[in-house]
Amino acid sequence: MTRKTHYRACHLCEAICGLIIETDGADIVSIKGDKADPLSRGHICPKAVALSDLHNDPDRLRTPVKRVRNHGGEDRWEDISWDEALDTTAKRLAWVINERGENAVGIYMGNPSVHNYGMMTHQSNLFQHIRSNNRFSATSVDQLPHHLTSLWLYGHKLLIPVPDVDNTNYLLMLGANPLASNGSIWTVPDVKQRLKTLTARGAKLVVIDPRRTETATIASEHHFIRPATDALFLLAVLNTLFDEDLVRPGTLSAFTTGLADVATAIVMFTPELAAAHTGITADVTRRIAREFAAAEHAVCYGRMGVSTQAYGALCQWVIQLINIATGNLDKPGGSLFATPAVDTVTTSSPGGHDRHQSRVRNLPEFDRELPAACLAEEISTPGEGQIRALFTGAGNPVLSTPNGRQLDSALESLEFMVSLDPYINETTRHADIILPPTSALEHDHYDITFHLFAVRNTTRYNDAVFDKPENSLHDWEIFNQLGNRLAILLGKSEQPATAPHEIINLGLQIGPHSAKGLSLEKLRQNPSGIDLGPLQSQLPERLATQGKMIRCDTPEAIADLNRLFDEFQQPAGGELRLIGRRHVRSNNSWMHNYHRLVKGRERCTLMMHPDDMAHQGIAAGARVTLASRVGAIDVTVEVSEDMMPGVVSLPHGFGHGRQGIRMQTAAAHAGVSCNDVTDDQYLDVLSGNAAVNGVPVTVLPQP
Repeated sequence: MTRKTHYRACHLCEAICGLIIETDGADIVSIKGDKADPLSRGHICPKAVALSDLHNDPDRLRTPVKRVRNHGGEDRWEDISWDEALDTTAKRLAWVINERGENAVGIYMGNPSVHNYGMMTHQSNLFQHIRSNNRFSATSVDQLPHHLTSLWLYGHKLLIPVPDVDNTNYLLMLGANPLASNGSIWTVPDVKQRLKTLTARGAKLVVIDPRRTETATIASEHHFIRPATDALFLLAVLNTLFDEDLVRPGTLSAFTTGLADVATAIVMFTPELAAAHTGITADVTRRIAREFAAAEHAVCYGRMGVSTQAYGALCQWVIQLINIATGNLDKPGGSLFATPAVDTVTTSSPGGHDRHQSRVRNLPEFDRELPAACLAEEISTPGEGQIRALFTGAGNPVLSTPNGRQLDSALESLEFMVSLDPYINETTRHADIILPPTSALEHDHYDITFHLFAVRNTTRYNDAVFDKPENSLHDWEIFNQLGNRLAILLGKSEQPATAPHEIINLGLQIGPHSAKGLSLEKLRQNPSGIDLGPLQSQLPERLATQGKMIRCDTPEAIADLNRLFDEFQQPAGGELRLIGRRHVRSNNSWMHNYHRLVKGRERCTLMMHPDDMAHQGIAAGARVTLASRVGAIDVTVEVSEDMMPGVVSLPHGFGHGRQGIRMQTAAAHAGVSCNDVTDDQYLDVLSGNAAVNGVPVTVLPQP
């Protein structure tokens, strides 16, 4: 066999670390960090090494399968040909569309789809023939408030500025744990070293979080905050900036309006009001506001903990206003927009909000997608527009969306379900047909999405590590072939197949760095990537708003202040609140079938402060029942003084004990699903995003 060296960007999280992969024939000999990658600089985390486990996983499907029900009522799976799988799927979808209407077909796309550029470039080859209002994705259980805020302020859902961590003097971070996530909507590889360098040069990192996270342990200071009260704290910081005449937009003033109206609208959100509910004193809030305003370069950043809660959109809106009011937006050392080589901001729809609503609860769409929290009811509630067929792509909503048991039950009632997925998991086990794509290492790779949120402008393209196996299809080929079959059945025209790399080649040549002579061939000649320079100021030109103005007094957000104020007129209650947590070896439910990522001590435990345990008579390591309005689960308690009293924490993505899945390693480390107790009725009313953090729960010892 011939030993070969391959270059690759890891696709398992948002850090997109550069890799050097050594192979010997069909075997992976080693996976190491690529020190020549200008973004990751040789850094990798344990997930990258697990690419070998993923590629060689015996549970990964290599051929299409169909579910067959035995006479005894049990299901079995049969291998079928691609022609049978695609023909049957197209016929079933066409029948539902013709007989039930286009809205009778639902679509759910999971977050791994954004890590695979072929899925991004070609899903429209199928979905253009399914003009359903019932589209869903992981966006509304993850990051929708970011996109909505960017649409309001900057005119495009993808114009999300990121912290210039390498140059800031003051980083105020809420509900984020980049040491575990490697950054989230913030492509920041080697973030631990970057943050240590930040504090070593005398800059300050302030973390606000209900748990003393891995990131909080290396911060300059950490403050506990009660879940779902972050909007109060952020508004108190902004209020202080206005009240103490610390607002200095600087050059932003020329294209920013509405700050005075915002000041009037938030006058009641004082540090004293916030202190009564957040657990952070008024003095500390004012001090943070003053330090932030005084710093030469400062940035406020918030992620999952502030997005996936009842006031997620308000939180993200106020975070942007804090950066704007202090002149730190579009400023080195503050928050900056990336300039990716392939710029999807200029080639994609800016998005829209509330142009139609869900059928049952009248929840608003965003970017033509409905909130995932209403997927189950749209399947189970009879009437015009009821979902009768479902397409899922790279998603496992039974484990990743609120009230998973309700969705688990609803999926059983579908007339037809098809999944584009390499596994029989908790969701795809309900499918009639599963269409498995090639392994990630069997196709080429370009990161369309994550260069848009990177801390430095770079670009890289890599060819496949292994040849495409016979009798297999890439994701984009599945979308194209299925779309063409459906088009014929619906009396429409077929679409020619344009490979994803051809689209990228065009994007490079017309993108913002085209003057550098970028092309696919040039990237092939530089497999470790090409450095395109640091992030730079680019407003107002980069804005996509009317007149290229930032209008801070967003009517929808200002109206939602009343909901926030009314809720917190009463003293804080005494119930426990549930939050999630992330581990560097895990990225949602699809990371638990690889030995390298689940080995070690049990991680699916309920973290709880010792005072709360003593109050309930719970011993360390005991089994308890965690319950909410929608359900209960049994879980082991882990005592932790890193938890704020009154708050418990359970990791996301576990719950692999359901019957019928084919993921042996995951089943052996099954854990429990936190989304069996999160509440589909508990969400951010403004955006429709699921509120999976801050859910009221009870914890009781088992007899």
